[in-house]
Amino acid sequence: MLVLANLASTLFMTGLIWLIQLVHYPLFAQVGRDEFVNYEDMHRRMITPVVGPVMLLELVTTMGLLVKRPETMPTWAAWTGFGLAAVIWLSTALLQVPEHGVLSNGFNAAAHQRLVSTNWLRTVAWSLRSLLMLWCVSRSYDPATLR
Repeated sequence: MLVLANLASTLFMTGLIWLIQLVHYPLFAQVGRDEFVNYEDMHRRMITPVVGPVMLLELVTTMGLLVKRPETMPTWAAWTGFGLAAVIWLSTALLQVPEHGVLSNGFNAAAHQRLVSTNWLRTVAWSLRSLLMLWCVSRSYDPATLR
């Protein structure tokens, strides 16, 4: 169950981060200066309850896999998954949150560009986590039982 909860939360966040990266963050530049402070505030208030619980579930289950790793999951895979989760959390705290802080005072083209460009780190890390977890889960299934 730990593996499936980790896989589900990782896949959810991967899909969400791609949507944010390719659609939502680029649209920040189209909001308009007069509306932007309110828009940024609403974004932060509305996105947090969506991503917060799922990110926490992913982190907790990732750490759980270090302690209670299935036999089919190599040790290196559990630690790689943890390393990628650490990259995501550090990037969020050190790169994206500060740029949102700047943007909360009004649209700033440089801060917006930094937000979009640094968010690629999370996008790639979550994509790699998804591939890793899909591979790990696939190792636990017998192809004969999938017919």
